[in-house]
Amino acid sequence: MKYAVPVAGGRLSPHFGHCEEFALFEVEEGGKKIVGRETITPPEHETCILPEWLVQKGAGVVIAGGMGMHAADLLRQNGIDVVLGALESDPEQAVLNHLNGSLETGDNACDHGAHQCAHHHNG
Repeated sequence: MKYAVPVAGGRLSPHFGHCEEFALFEVEEGGKKIVGRETITPPEHETCILPEWLVQKGAGVVIAGGMGMHAADLLRQNGIDVVLGALESDPEQAVLNHLNGSLETGDNACDHGAHQCAHHHNG
């Protein structure tokens, strides 16, 4: 299982789509400990392609301070669990807290409502 956390300035980013990088944490199946971590730079910040890209990276859970509902829906459609409103600013601690059921969350820090992608792919 992998957790993806959007990061800006080394801290959990309040906005999923405007992060500088993602911290990807490998979590022991059935366990409550992190067994690996890598930092990956996302493609151009187009929210619409991030969900598919995160699936390719093996992410199963995204923890973020906030994101638009369209992005959250796309992640869920790709089989990724979404945790919004995370109040912990340290990415690794946020993952550990979620594993232990103690992650504090507040309101979605970035509720755009019906924000849509700037472009749509036609099959």
